[in-house]
Amino acid sequence: MADTAAKAVLEGGPEEFPGRIVPIDPPGTELKIPFRNGYEHFRATSRQQKTSEGTLPVYEWWERTELPG
Repeated sequence: MADTAAKAVLEGGPEEFPGRIVPIDPPGTELKIPFRNGYEHFRATSRQQKTSEGTLPVYEWWERTELPG
């Protein structure tokens, strides 16, 4: 069975961020990904990158928000 989920390549953000290819559902202009007591925010760009999983859209890191506590 083929994987038909839309995916994106993440660029920027913390070096230790796990996995640079992530599912996007639905594809849009922003991704908010939980990481170390906060969220890393990535915005869609007009660029694409060739990867082992095909040519994927590039999302670029733009900010981090912390969770209280």
